[in-house]
Amino acid sequence: MNGRQHRVPAPDAWAHLHGSLRWQVPERFNIAEACAARWAADPAVAGRTAIAWEHEDGRSGALSYAALHAQSLRLAAALAGLGVKRGDRVAVVMPQRPETAVAHMAVYHLGAVAMPLSMLFGPEALAYRLQDSAAVLALVDETAIANLLAVRAECPALRTVVAVGAAAGQGDVDWAAALATTRRAPPQARTRADDAAVLIYTSGTTGPPKGALVPHRALIGNLTGFVCSQDWFGLGRPEASDEVFWSPADWAWTGGLMDALLPTLYFGRPIVAYQGRFGAEAALGLMERHRVTHSFLFPTALKAMMKAVPAPRERYALRLRAVMSAGEAVGDAVFHWCRQALGVTLNEMFGQTEINYVVGNCGRWVAADGSVHPGWPARPGSMGRPYPGHRVAVIDDEGRECPRGTPGDVAVHRLDVHGQPDPVFFLGYWRNERATRAKFTGSPEDSWCRTGDTAVMDGDGWLWYQGRSDDVFKAAGYRIGPSEVENCLVKHPAVANAAVVPKPDAERGAVVKAYVVLAPGFTAGDALVAELQRHVRGRLAPYEYPKEIEFIDALPMTTTGKVQRRVLRLQEEARAAAAASAAATMRG
Repeated sequence: MNGRQHRVPAPDAWAHLHGSLRWQVPERFNIAEACAARWAADPAVAGRTAIAWEHEDGRSGALSYAALHAQSLRLAAALAGLGVKRGDRVAVVMPQRPETAVAHMAVYHLGAVAMPLSMLFGPEALAYRLQDSAAVLALVDETAIANLLAVRAECPALRTVVAVGAAAGQGDVDWAAALATTRRAPPQARTRADDAAVLIYTSGTTGPPKGALVPHRALIGNLTGFVCSQDWFGLGRPEASDEVFWSPADWAWTGGLMDALLPTLYFGRPIVAYQGRFGAEAALGLMERHRVTHSFLFPTALKAMMKAVPAPRERYALRLRAVMSAGEAVGDAVFHWCRQALGVTLNEMFGQTEINYVVGNCGRWVAADGSVHPGWPARPGSMGRPYPGHRVAVIDDEGRECPRGTPGDVAVHRLDVHGQPDPVFFLGYWRNERATRAKFTGSPEDSWCRTGDTAVMDGDGWLWYQGRSDDVFKAAGYRIGPSEVENCLVKHPAVANAAVVPKPDAERGAVVKAYVVLAPGFTAGDALVAELQRHVRGRLAPYEYPKEIEFIDALPMTTTGKVQRRVLRLQEEARAAAAASAAATMRG
């Protein structure tokens, strides 16, 4: 597959961005061909680093594009020999390591469907996804082999477990042996752009996880957002570039796979794979050692860095040029810290597994002649504007676009501004047609896809996030978006992180309650509660300050780094119900 078949329009075609961009989506497209095979066939790129890896125990190394492709072909042949066919689901249960990238390329090359699963999943979470997907094979390393084997008997479709790394000897087949002994040529799967490539289960913040089936073409749909949010990462030939990408986002999730690994490989650049626990100083040291120029750092990571290392450039020789963030609202406290302490303007981005990389900020765009032009620079606290190629609006319950300044559901239209299909869309939820239909408003050919996130679009087209639709609540008749209150709390030096939820109240329906994680060196107490309440009351509307504050060691988080406000909200509802029951018993 040559570059012309799957390239997005050249940068100079993005003049004034939305008006002139037209998607170029070929009938045939395969992620492995775009991200590995074509670079391995390019003499100027084949020997360059694709994956620079490092383990927290000190081990490190690199995998070239030629080696990535060669190993993926050998693995594809081995998987075919183990009975994996086109369309089969293959679980990839590994952290950031070269084998993870090789596994993805191999599965795509076969025309099978990669199902990335987090190494943090416990037995129950693994069993649910393996059962629901009917995965036929799992590739798993030492981080998850024990949990997977514990539930294997509950997953009748799972015929084969391939053990990777230190898990060798615990599965049916060892990775190293499979690659070394295979002799057969892998099948040549000429996938269509619309064929399924990835099955990613949503993080389940609002209910049971659903499997989002993502096609090969979705990578093309991601590219405008990736390029813009990284202030034009990928411009020019790989061999003439010094760009290096790293993100702590797990490659098992959309944020790590579609926002980091795959687009970096698409542009032929090196990406750093770090296998170890995230820590603020460890992350900064990693970026220094690998001369990282571009990154995706989710808000939780940025908040940890901001509190632990207030002035990072005084201690680390950083080469950052652009940082994108997503997953939660960033807020102006983190935004200003990034500009002052990291020396970059943070580009916030918004998307979902189902429709990724659709809204965000862009500091600049670069024409084909190399001239630099302003994009739409980030406004502190804003989600940004729709990225080129995507038609985004704020809609009401009936599917009508809301007047500017009116809160509503952020939605993306199936068709772009030219009336052509947007390639970023998922195919649907795995074996859940009802949920797929509920995601859309309108006819199958002309419809809005609802994100379930509430925002306001201002007169200039910028979006301002208010929270998940089910996280926004009313207190004493006032509509409360938790993100604004949380952002205000984090500005106080005592607050490392915060989550705001409604606490049931008989008179007012609900009151604002904040769960607060303290920064090192601060002690919980009534005096600090009063100080934090004054801090918020003096900056936001009087009805927004938390009437109650509870200090907590850690917030409940999804494995993708999102705060699970739903867990805290249900906890408050259970407490209120228990209190009401106790009061009724006493009265009786």
